[in-house]
Amino acid sequence: MADQPSTATTVPGIRVMLVDDQAMIGEAVRRMLAAEEDIEYHYVSDPRLAIETANEWKPTIILQDLVMPDVDGLDLVREYRSNEGTSLVPIVVLSSREEATTKAEAFSRGANDYLVKLPDPVEIIARIRHHSSGYIARLERDSAYGALAESEAKLQTELSKAAEYVHSLLPEPMSHRVLTDWRFIPSVSLGGDSFGYHWLDEHRLALYLLDVCGHGVGPALLSITAMNVISSESLPNVDFADPGGVLRELNSRFRMDDHQGMFFTIWYGVYDAEKHTLSWSGGGHPPAVLLRESGGDPELLDSDGPMIGAMPELEYNSQTCPVTPGDRLVLYSDGLYEIKKPDGSLWTLQEFVEVVARQPAKDVSSVDDIIGSVKAVSGEEFFDDDCSVVEFTFT
Repeated sequence: MADQPSTATTVPGIRVMLVDDQAMIGEAVRRMLAAEEDIEYHYVSDPRLAIETANEWKPTIILQDLVMPDVDGLDLVREYRSNEGTSLVPIVVLSSREEATTKAEAFSRGANDYLVKLPDPVEIIARIRHHSSGYIARLERDSAYGALAESEAKLQTELSKAAEYVHSLLPEPMSHRVLTDWRFIPSVSLGGDSFGYHWLDEHRLALYLLDVCGHGVGPALLSITAMNVISSESLPNVDFADPGGVLRELNSRFRMDDHQGMFFTIWYGVYDAEKHTLSWSGGGHPPAVLLRESGGDPELLDSDGPMIGAMPELEYNSQTCPVTPGDRLVLYSDGLYEIKKPDGSLWTLQEFVEVVARQPAKDVSSVDDIIGSVKAVSGEEFFDDDCSVVEFTFT
């Protein structure tokens, strides 16, 4: 699809429009401005054509007579202000009337200045330049704002498309052997969250969640790339059932120096349905929360390794714990708990874990309950960062 035309304002140079029924005044002003090469001049002798002409010619200043046949100059000043094309254009009344009441009335109807005609050329040129420069500066500002708004709208469209693409790559929920449910809530500026899970063989399930630093399309693309590497098991000579080995190779392949200074955190685990164990390793990521079907305090499966990409040739350890039917594992990104409470204080990880632990064991997912509880704490409907939460129930 072709790009839409820009809506930014075209900024003119100085353009003077005189509205006066006396041709000799029109000629006098023309001569005053003749030597000013940067000033364009247009004379309107019929005041009935003033609005139409201004809309077409787009002056940066209007010099307006008051006493004219058929049209009252003060009424015309008011019409300029009610007309969209001239509502902000500076109006300088140029009249032979010197009464203070007339001047006051002109200002009350929207005039910017008042000169008794004809003033010295030096004075009228100075006022033309003064009022026009202010108006042109305003047009330039509005043009810049318009271009910025247009650019932001295009960027937001691209970010929305990127978020939809990331969402399309996330796995379908599972309902056999391991039950899964998840929510992916991209922020307005889009971050680097992604996650996945897939069976390595008949008994072992890989599960992971990663978060690239920063916001925008760049982190999202890096996140997708890393997720695809994991889901396709395309790290040569790596046993994807060994969490520590997977993170070690990811750290080697995704160095910050090769990816514009970006790094990511990750929690990677392997569930063995035959041995009823869960092995995991983490790189700078928040700990996973393991909720036992038998009850008790939540267990935090810590991520004790450094973030991925910061330092090469690091070792990542794997840890293992038993799991039993009915146990639930919750993975999440830090955007879900790094929030501000209404009083301005920061919510803590421990407070978030307590919210997760309070969700009662049941046959349906608690993901929506967790997100609802977080929103209730923050008092906000939207998050500043991407938020991802995945729940696994081992059956």
